[in-house]
Amino acid sequence: MNTQFKKGSLELCVLAFIKEKEQYGYQLAQNIGKYIDIADGTLYPLLRRLVKEGYLRTYFEESTEGPARKYYVLNEQGETRLETVHSEWTVYVKAVNQLLEETLTQGR
Repeated sequence: MNTQFKKGSLELCVLAFIKEKEQYGYQLAQNIGKYIDIADGTLYPLLRRLVKEGYLRTYFEESTEGPARKYYVLNEQGETRLETVHSEWTVYVKAVNQLLEETLTQGR
């Protein structure tokens, strides 16, 4: 899949997964990875940015399998961001699909 497509949609996917359930980074990477292939180097900078911008909060929880895990939680501002990005995504996908339908079917 095109890297630029993934970068443009990854924020939406991350926010949606975290809204569904609080998750730690590796768990989130595994869950998103079921649908799209992402590199660790892409996910963690995005998570840091979303925390810095105030859309996510974090907490640590002890793990029986190693060091404490950092969990990500969607806050109220994050829920608003998710709704905004989802609406923008829906409009964008509809417009691109319409453009492709009109241009690729012309002359047939």
